[in-house]
Amino acid sequence: MNVRERFLATLAFEPGVRPPLWEFAYWGGTIERWYGEGLPRRKGFARPLTFGEPATGPGAYWGCPPLAAPRAEDVSTCLGLDGDYQCVPLENWVFPPFKEEILADEGDNVIFRDKQGVVMRKRKDDASRPGYLSWPVSNRRDWEQLKEERFQVQLTERLPSNWKTLVDEYKRRDYPMALGGFPGGYFGSLRYLMGEMRLLTAYYDEPDLVHDIADSLTDFWIELYGAVLQDVQVDTFEIWEDMCYKAGPLISPATFREFMSPYYERLIGFLRQNGIRNFIVDTDGDCTKLIPLFLEAGVTALLPFEVQAGMDIREVRREYPRLQILGGLDKRRIAEGKAAIEAELRGKVPFMLKHGGYVPYMDHLVPPEVSWEDFRYYRQLIAELVEEHCGPAAD
Repeated sequence: MNVRERFLATLAFEPGVRPPLWEFAYWGGTIERWYGEGLPRRKGFARPLTFGEPATGPGAYWGCPPLAAPRAEDVSTCLGLDGDYQCVPLENWVFPPFKEEILADEGDNVIFRDKQGVVMRKRKDDASRPGYLSWPVSNRRDWEQLKEERFQVQLTERLPSNWKTLVDEYKRRDYPMALGGFPGGYFGSLRYLMGEMRLLTAYYDEPDLVHDIADSLTDFWIELYGAVLQDVQVDTFEIWEDMCYKAGPLISPATFREFMSPYYERLIGFLRQNGIRNFIVDTDGDCTKLIPLFLEAGVTALLPFEVQAGMDIREVRREYPRLQILGGLDKRRIAEGKAAIEAELRGKVPFMLKHGGYVPYMDHLVPPEVSWEDFRYYRQLIAELVEEHCGPAAD
């Protein structure tokens, strides 16, 4: 089996199939630490990464716009991880993008406008989350202007110039391919347009505006993705939300049903009619209360199941035996040495592999507290457990 076949067989709960040997992503500071601790620097990166900048592993779809995070290829090569999960290189968001620019220099910090039009105060080394100052939509007039100027399909401009060559390659590919991704969701996307506080109050103060944005985005994505799917058969659809924190979701189930479910159902219904079978939501925090709502709306998979927010993939598997699960291994325990790694992996991975529909990796980006020695031990143990329960990599 190639990695595409393995991934699809895993998502289909086929028995005895070895899941892909993937890691999701890393902090830039983590990779730099590992280079200092023995990771061979063969390919490196096109430019130096900041401490807090993400670098993707083979299990992340983040290598394409608008996120376009670099691949940590040296890690994958050194540890023999499987080939990359890729994403159609499509501009699925604000386009043309805003001009990225520094509006003010404050020493350690800068005031910065990103290409989505968000203005923030951020550290120059990206070592902590930025402070957000303004967003592209503060009222209906802003939204109407943004929709007219930057949410038109313009397919030839939103795809790379070598699209026809890529289409030929995709027809012969042996790797899985996604459509969608950051920041395409119905909380995550509106959050990037309005800001969290503005969105949370708009559910009550301006519900018509929230519905109009979600409805317009659905129309836009159906037209955009429908055109792409005429050329390419994809394996999954990725949805980015990040709508939960340690105490649970940022909105109630009732708000989800009113402002998100109808648009999920319409978009997923269209994509399912066009051959996509796997729909993966990326949301941090404790999403327990939202899992049944996601499933009702057509979602089939979730990641990354943050343990520090109370998520336990074994409990989730018992409650939802056909939910596809990716991640869920506690990054904090992996930083505590071999005994903690043994306890974390042996306590979860065999159980999850037995029940299927699972790809093992950490519950978010690998932090710089994890040493290269411990990371190698962690990945070696995953490979051993996978072989023990599913058969050797060469089968």
